[in-house]
Amino acid sequence: MIVTAASVSDRDAGADLLRALRERHHALRLVWADGGYTGWLVTFAAGVLALALTIVKRPDDITGFTVLPRRWVVERTFAWLIRARRLARDYETRTDSAEAMTWWAATIPATRRLARGGAPAPRRLKQTNPAPA
Repeated sequence: MIVTAASVSDRDAGADLLRALRERHHALRLVWADGGYTGWLVTFAAGVLALALTIVKRPDDITGFTVLPRRWVVERTFAWLIRARRLARDYETRTDSAEAMTWWAATIPATRRLARGGAPAPRRLKQTNPAPA
């Protein structure tokens, strides 16, 4: 995970992230990304890092919300992270502090899953109002 200033483009930050990813995870071969990472980053990932960077694009003919393959994983992760109130607003002024808070927030669902023995969170059933007596 890398947190950058808003002035850094997605592709530039993506190159740094992919380099760090390659150093830590040598067996990794495939990475999914959204349309912001198209262009030279795809060739860089394949040629320099030996990674297949697959872009998940939104279809042009669809309007409104639609679930895209593999992209829902990222959106779900963002939803988990934003549950940490510290990340709900931009309180951090330094990127290293923001990155630390993001790592902290990511440990919450991870430790809950470890406590359950690796099982996913139980599904919550919608509560219905009991019929008036």
